[in-house]
This record gives sequence, C-alpha cells and structure tokens, in this order.
Amino acid sequence: MAQDFERHIDRVTGTSPVTVFTSDSDDTVVGIRCANVAVTAINVDVYIVNSAANYYLIKGAPIPVGSSLELIDGGSKIILQSGDALTIVSDTASSLDTVVSRIDSISV
Repeated sequence: MAQDFERHIDRVTGTSPVTVFTSDSDDTVVGIRCANVAVTAINVDVYIVNSAANYYLIKGAPIPVGSSLELIDGGSKIILQSGDALTIVSDTASSLDTVVSRIDSISV
C-alpha cells in the first residue's frame, strides 16, 4: 500500500491568519509543529475553517522564546475533508514558523 506524504511550511507568520493548506480531498494530518522565531514569547491559534466557521485545534497557546509546540503526538491524527482550510495566526508580527505533515491519499 503506497502513501502520498506531503509537507506544507509557512515562514514568519504574524498577526494576519495564514492558510497553510486547503484540503482538496480527504486528508490525514499527522503532524503540526509551530516554532517561535521571535525574541519574545508568543501566543498562537491553529484552527480549521469549514463553511466560514472556525474550529480551533488550539487557541492562545503560549510558545516561549526558542521553543516549539507539537500539536499532534502519540499517533494522533486529524482528518480534513475537501474544502477544509488549516489556518494559523500569532499574536506577534513575523514570529511563527509552521510545518504540517499530511497523508494526501492512500493507494491499495
């Protein structure tokens, strides 16, 4: 069984929400890492936009200077359906790098 792994990265996100990716099929998110690249502590929101509604994975999560936050661990997964948008935002300008790993499709 082959799997199509994909990576999405976003650099120096700030106070304007950024769509990391929009699902074009049923996708499995297997990792979300948010890294503080600022010189002060930051707070981040990560959420899914579905039909113009926001569904938070985490809201106002603090990330200290020089640290990162792993949102999916221990084998957890998040399923996004077609049209769902994974979105991130920080409370500080140019402060957040994000890496998202997902499985786009599974073939038999």
